[in-house]
Amino acid sequence: MRRRSFLTLLGSAVTWPLASRAQQPARMRRVAVLMHTAADDPDGQTRLAAFLQGLQEAGWAVGGNVRVDIRWAAADADRFRSYTAELIGLAPDVALASSSQSVVAFQKATSTLPIVFAAVVDPVAQGFVDNIARPGGNITGFAMVPEFSTSAKWLELLKQIAPTVTRVAVIRDTAAQTSLMQFSAIQSMAQSIGVVVNPIGMRDVSELERAITAFAQTPNGGLIATAVPQLFVRRAVIISLAARYRLPAVFPFRVFVAEGGLASYGANTADSYRRAASYVDRILKGEKAADLPVQAPTKYELVINLKTAKALGLTVPPSVLARADDVIE
Repeated sequence: MRRRSFLTLLGSAVTWPLASRAQQPARMRRVAVLMHTAADDPDGQTRLAAFLQGLQEAGWAVGGNVRVDIRWAAADADRFRSYTAELIGLAPDVALASSSQSVVAFQKATSTLPIVFAAVVDPVAQGFVDNIARPGGNITGFAMVPEFSTSAKWLELLKQIAPTVTRVAVIRDTAAQTSLMQFSAIQSMAQSIGVVVNPIGMRDVSELERAITAFAQTPNGGLIATAVPQLFVRRAVIISLAARYRLPAVFPFRVFVAEGGLASYGANTADSYRRAASYVDRILKGEKAADLPVQAPTKYELVINLKTAKALGLTVPPSVLARADDVIE
């Protein structure tokens, strides 16, 4: 054999296994997602799509170098528990929690799995993190409302749009601490603007219907829904009751207004989910949740439905319309 041919063959024999090893695919990473909505909820799908888009923008390919396991709890306590156990059993590298209930479910089940929340209210007050700048544990993320006090803005907005309102029913979930704290913030402002606040529970739809029917028997009433999963999944009932009894109502999310509610003010949730993907990316690349500061929303939305306002006989002040990010006609 000629010397040059032998060296070529030898070189191939040595480098080929090294090249083969170098081309082995990296380990597929795994992300667990616990959504608080039902799988067929359009807004839930929008939020999830924004998160997946964020992963793609960070360089992850679902089904390629990352697998995303999704469960839809539909605001059901038993599903939160069982789906959390299922997801943790799949040995994910990091989890996305879509709501406070999702965070609590993960928090009860694990103290080591990194958890990124996409939209919660006041994570410090809820005990999810030690402080905003340095969460300190295995949980961090993006707050829908940094502090409960911002809930009072819903009452301000309602009074601006419907100045004759002197009584406000606040729908709350007594099983959710976040809902109670939002109610407290609303109640603390009520007296200063001449409004009496009435709490309404919602253990089930029939209780909700009875309470709103009774409340609506006295004039000059309005309605506020707190930001919790139970209200979110029952939004069609709440919007329908507000329309039936001609109650001006303010909601925490755009989707309520898109589906017929009067007005909403709150964080752009799709943007929060997209941004949450950036923290999932950083954790997958080796950073710790404890070192990633909780982020406040960068986009808030005021949305007004003029068709609903007209049906209620309301004229939305020009000053409110000028501030609106979206006006539905």
